[in-house]
Amino acid sequence: MTAFHYKGTPSPSINTTTPPSNSTTFHHPPIQPPMETPSWITYAAAWLATVAVFLLSTHIRRRRSSRRKLNLPPGPKPWPIIGNLNLIGSLPHRSLDSLSKTYGPIMHLRFGSFPVVVASSVDLAKVFLKTMDIKFVSRPKTAAGKYTTYNYSDITWSPYGAYWRQARRMCLMELFSAKRLESYEYIRVEEMRSLLKVLYSSSGEKIMLKDHLSTVSLNVISRMVLGKRYLDKSKDSIVEPEEFKKMLDELFLLNGVLNIGDSIPWLDCLDLQGYIKRMKIVAKKFDRFLEHVLDEHNARKKEEAGDFVAKDMVDVLLQIAEDPNLEIKLERHGVKAFTQDMLAGGTESSAVTVEWAITELLKKPEIFKKATEELDRVIGRDRWVEEKDMSNLPYVEAIVKETMRMHPVAPMLVPRLSREDCKVAGYDIEKGTRVLVNVWTIGRDPALWDKPNEFCPERFIGKTIDVKGQDFELLPFGSGRRMCPGYMLGLKVIQSSLANLLHGFTWNLPDGMKKEDLNMEELFGLSMPKKFPLAVVAAPRLPLPLYHM
Repeated sequence: MTAFHYKGTPSPSINTTTPPSNSTTFHHPPIQPPMETPSWITYAAAWLATVAVFLLSTHIRRRRSSRRKLNLPPGPKPWPIIGNLNLIGSLPHRSLDSLSKTYGPIMHLRFGSFPVVVASSVDLAKVFLKTMDIKFVSRPKTAAGKYTTYNYSDITWSPYGAYWRQARRMCLMELFSAKRLESYEYIRVEEMRSLLKVLYSSSGEKIMLKDHLSTVSLNVISRMVLGKRYLDKSKDSIVEPEEFKKMLDELFLLNGVLNIGDSIPWLDCLDLQGYIKRMKIVAKKFDRFLEHVLDEHNARKKEEAGDFVAKDMVDVLLQIAEDPNLEIKLERHGVKAFTQDMLAGGTESSAVTVEWAITELLKKPEIFKKATEELDRVIGRDRWVEEKDMSNLPYVEAIVKETMRMHPVAPMLVPRLSREDCKVAGYDIEKGTRVLVNVWTIGRDPALWDKPNEFCPERFIGKTIDVKGQDFELLPFGSGRRMCPGYMLGLKVIQSSLANLLHGFTWNLPDGMKKEDLNMEELFGLSMPKKFPLAVVAAPRLPLPLYHM
């Protein structure tokens, strides 16, 4: 903090003693008496000061009185300034899970200056995300939203209002409509076949699985969103593939961190953790890439003129931006924000989930065996799995659901914000309260799940629990108005990727490594990847001609 030094004018020193006769005498100018203040000014100043003190004390008493009357959810007593931040560790979802065991399924905390309510049960998740969804549909202002999404211009961080409602309609009706996703199925098939060929060529070698998963996801998304593989290595590449993957990892990490300045605003300018500096760096890198993308798309549109046809989602966004009937004009930075959202969300969720699934299967080979038996019976050994096959593969679908239960991509979803004072479960929730739904805790609730810490896909066989936001026991994509608008695309990529990887290869750990050595630690951000990427060895299990199709 800046220290303010007030400089007064020192009074002249007055020597009241008689100097010796042999000393030099210094004659000081006479001290002028202060000007007399008119009595009415004195009385007015005193009266104003008295009124100010009275009003301030009354305000404080009323505020304390109103707080005493509020029936807040239970929670730990906050410390001055930091609130309850001292109780939150490097994995906030686990810290809050531990606190919920003491304070119950609805807790009230303070993160610095802001009240926070944490919901950790199915019933409360349903209240916040469905029953009272409209009251909790906005987003808190965070540094991540400001610096990495063009000042809250994307669909994830934009506050509730006309802009967000328009963005949601665009996503549901244009960008992620069933018809559009179906039209891009050929891209997903081609990129999956490409991945299978690469894995076949690496048979018997140790590979880092997530690198390959990220590549196929990124290629699928970039072709759907951008119209081509912008990340292929070439002399004209605007960014190298590995650098872009690092940018995505950094973006997801920084959008989920507990930045001190988001909780204690007067510390924001100090950037104590260095997060804001990193946000600005990654935002600048993304902006350089996205500017290049938009310039190329606009150039093609100008060149083709009347023959122009939208090929990808950026083309669609640019067409929407030109619509004069839009309620809120979609500016260039908005197009970039949506494009970045689609690239990041579509890549990270599928790669993280499939890596966790393969990790869990390596710990339980018997599950791998059941899955391959189902695949051989339903698909056969002479073709690859297609998206339309998934409804006939209940065990593989169950593996996906069980992975999402134990390792949700967003363990606490994206925080919501109370738009008004209201009551939940008999407790008062003040306007401006930040709301977290801990789906990680819900996924491990022993009242819902038998042996909740054990990976057991069979728990979903014969049950209708789905991931589409209506079954609150399992909310990997959220629910309600703020549910991930691209969840159907993510689910398609996750299911078909996992099914083909299990169908086409046997998976083993590198030499000298046992399943007991698998590290299951996670990293916390907007997503929850493995802390230590999975190293594996793949071997083909189908007739060799299939790998060359």
